[in-house]
Amino acid sequence: MSNPLKDMEKPDVIFAIGTNMTECHPVAATRLKKALTQGATMVVVDPRKTRLAKMAHLHLPIRLGSDVALLLAMAHVIQREELYDLEFIADRTTGGKAFVEHLKPFTPEWAAEICEVPAEDIEQAGLIYGRGAPSAIYYTLGITEHICGVDNVQSLCNLALMTGNLGLEGGGINPMRGQNNIQGAGDCGAVPANFPGFQPCDNPEFAEKFSKLYQREIDAERGITKVTALNESGKSIHAMLIDGENTVVTDPDKNHCEHALKSLEHLVVIDLFLTETAELADVVFPATAFGETDGVQANTERRVQRLRQAVPPVGEAKPDWWIISEISKRMGTPGFEYDSAKDVFNELCSVSPIYAGLDWDRIEHGEYHWPVPDKDHPGTPRLHEGEFKGGMKGVFKIINYRDPAEVISDDFPLWLTTGRRLQAYHSRTQTGRSAGIEYLLSEESLEVHPDDAEELGLVHGGMAKMSSARGEIEVPVKVTDMSPKGTVFTSFSFANVPVNILTGGGYDPVTQTAELKVCPVKVVPA
Repeated sequence: MSNPLKDMEKPDVIFAIGTNMTECHPVAATRLKKALTQGATMVVVDPRKTRLAKMAHLHLPIRLGSDVALLLAMAHVIQREELYDLEFIADRTTGGKAFVEHLKPFTPEWAAEICEVPAEDIEQAGLIYGRGAPSAIYYTLGITEHICGVDNVQSLCNLALMTGNLGLEGGGINPMRGQNNIQGAGDCGAVPANFPGFQPCDNPEFAEKFSKLYQREIDAERGITKVTALNESGKSIHAMLIDGENTVVTDPDKNHCEHALKSLEHLVVIDLFLTETAELADVVFPATAFGETDGVQANTERRVQRLRQAVPPVGEAKPDWWIISEISKRMGTPGFEYDSAKDVFNELCSVSPIYAGLDWDRIEHGEYHWPVPDKDHPGTPRLHEGEFKGGMKGVFKIINYRDPAEVISDDFPLWLTTGRRLQAYHSRTQTGRSAGIEYLLSEESLEVHPDDAEELGLVHGGMAKMSSARGEIEVPVKVTDMSPKGTVFTSFSFANVPVNILTGGGYDPVTQTAELKVCPVKVVPA
C-alpha cells in the first residue's frame, strides 16, 4: 500500500475495484466504514453485489475482465472535464501529453458496450473520482488475476497520476495483501524478478552483489515463475520444494498441476498440516505456526513486525528458516549458518536498501514502515510525499483494452469468477480444522442468478455440474441475485469442490499470473 491503514479513514472519495474487502479484509474494511460515516463517497466496481457494493454510493457491476475499458473511460471523463492536476503532471510525471491524446476515443459510451453497465454510471464514476480531494484507490486480486493484470494496475496508476492523488494523506494506490506476510515474502526476494529489497535480478550490479553474499555465481537474469516451473516439472526440473502453500487446491488447472507434481523425481513440502499438496510429497517437514516461533513479518501497509514465540512447538515442528538452512547445509551450500531468526533478519537488513535502517532490536515495537534507509530514519508510512524516489518521474502508460483469454460461447455460455468467503480462509488448511468455522460454513456452493437458475433448470440446494474447456466438477446450487445474470461465483476453499480444475485459460504475459477471475463455463443440473 502507498498509504498506511489509518489513512483508510480519511479519503474524500473511496474507489474500490476488484476487492471484496468486507469478506477478505474484514478488519481493515472497518476503517472504510468509519470514513463513510464521516461523509466519504464510495464507488465500488465488482460484478457481484457484495456487502461492500451494497454500502457504495455507486456500484458498477461490470462484466468480468472489462476493467481496462472502464478505467480508460473514467480517465477520458477526467481529461474532458479538466479534473486533472496540471501542476502534478508537469512537475512529477512523464508521458502525460501522449496519454491524454490516447484517451480521446475511449468514451463512456464505448466502454458501456464492453462493461455492460450504463454509460451514465461510468461518467459518474469518473466525475466522483476526479473531484475527490483526496481520492484513494483500493484493489485486490480482482484486478491482478487476469491476463491483463499488469494493464489493470497500470491503468489505476494512470488515474492517480493524472489527478495527483499520490503522496497525500487519505489518497494513494492501495493493494490489500491477501495473506499475513505476502508483503514480507516479496521484500525478502520470494519473487522471480527481484533479489531482496526489490533489487532486479537482471541487473549485473545486483547479481554480483548477491553472488558474493551467497558465495556462488548468479547470472544476471530473471528467475522463472511457478507457471514455468510446473510446466518443466519432470523435464528440466526434477525436484521441487513447496513451503507453506497448498498448490493443488489454490493453483489454476488443477489436473495439470497435479500431473506436474507427480512427474517430479522428488517433492518436498514444508507445512503446518498434511495438506492435499503435502500428501503428494516424498518428504514432509512439519513447520511451526506463528505462535510457536520467533520471526518477522511485514504487513499490507509495509509495517515490519516482530513475532514472539508464545508456546512450544508441537512434536518435531521446526521454524521454516531452520528447516531451509539445514537442507542447505546438507547440500553443501555455504552461507546458511544461522542460529536464530534474528540472524536471518539482520542479514536481510544488511543487503536490502529498504530495510537498511532496521535491525532485530529496532523493530521490537513494530512502529516502522519501510523504506527505512538509515538508522536515524523514522520510517515511511506514506510513500511518494513531495517527490518520487530519487526525484524520478511517474510514467503514464499507454494501455489498450483486450478481451480475456477465453470468452463465453455456445459451448460455455456463462462467466465463472472465483474468490474467497468470510468464513473460510484461503484453502481452509487452518479454518477447515475448526469446528466453529465448520458450523458457519460447512460446504461450498455455486451462486446462480434466479433467472439463470430457472432457464437452466437448477434448484436451490440441488447439485449442478459445471464444466469448462479443462474439466468438470459438481457443486451445490445457491440461487441468489448476488451474482449478476450470466455470471456464476464460487470460492476455491473446499478441496471437495475443486473449482481450479476449471480455471487456467490464460496468464498475464508479464507476471504469468493466472486468469483465475474469468472462466467461461457450462452449468447443468447434476
